Amino acid sequence: MGDRSPREERHRSRSTKDDRDREPRDSADDRKRKYREEETERSSSHRTGSRERGHRRRSRSPTSRDRSRDRDRERRRERDGHRDRDRDHRSRKDRDESPNARSSRRKRDDDNSDNGGRERRRRHRSSEGRHSHSRLSPTRDLEPKGAKSDTQRNLVKHRGPLPSQDDSFAVSNGGEPEKPKEKPNFGNSGALAAASNSVTQADGTTITLKYHEPAEARKPSPRDEWKLFVFKGQDIVDTIDLGSRSCWLVGREQAVVDLLAEHPSISKQHAVIQFRYTEKRNEFGDNIGRVKPYLIDLESANGTMLNGDKVPESRYLELRNKDMVQFGSSTREYVLMLAPKA
Repeated sequence: MGDRSPREERHRSRSTKDDRDREPRDSADDRKRKYREEETERSSSHRTGSRERGHRRRSRSPTSRDRSRDRDRERRRERDGHRDRDRDHRSRKDRDESPNARSSRRKRDDDNSDNGGRERRRRHRSSEGRHSHSRLSPTRDLEPKGAKSDTQRNLVKHRGPLPSQDDSFAVSNGGEPEKPKEKPNFGNSGALAAASNSVTQADGTTITLKYHEPAEARKPSPRDEWKLFVFKGQDIVDTIDLGSRSCWLVGREQAVVDLLAEHPSISKQHAVIQFRYTEKRNEFGDNIGRVKPYLIDLESANGTMLNGDKVPESRYLELRNKDMVQFGSSTREYVLMLAPKA
């Protein structure tokens, strides 16, 4: 059992080699099958290893997070250092520059910034316009074909020509502007009224009326029963219903007057009692219109008296209930009365 001799060792190694040679060798199919099994085991182990590595990569350890934060801080410090160096460089450059060069450079920078701001505003407006058009396009399709847009409604169309600049040039040159041409007047000239205010008698002579009714002449309302009582002393000589017409001409000219007065002191066309429509505003701001009687003297020779006072010529004076009128030097009294309403 002690140490073996070299001869025994050689003999033992030879015997083991012979034993190995005697063992049966694997066939080619067995070797292919073993190779496939080894490949499948190797690929499955590779997949599991890559999965574990990806999981480990996703779940960072606190030390890796701290390292990434440190790197971010270092980058920020580097950027801040670059900015500080640029600022110091600019300040040194400003100190070295002359005042004129510094002001021109600042002006140029301001212009550039203004141009950049204008360009940004222009782009912003154009983008807003595009967005607004895109938003309004569905509603525009819903509008009827004949409807006008807001911009078309706001446009003011000038039908006439624009004013001439000759007047402004004349003033600047020390001259006078050209006077505008007189426009045609289509108002009443009075010729037709004068012709209509003439009455032709049977013998061919014409009498021109001194009075023409105004535009506001109206007949009194049937609810207002105005009457004129003619007194001579204490007796009632005549009663005249004034509601039948709007104008009553008093005088001696029998061919044209409505109320004949034969006293010699009374003119041929002495005075007129005229009913006129007037409007007045009450305390509530509403306009209330009424037809009222007025007295006007036609420039008579002996005048007209109202309640004992002489009335002015060619001027309307309102007549009220129970007013007394006298014409010329006649003693007859004309009393105006308004019948009480039932």
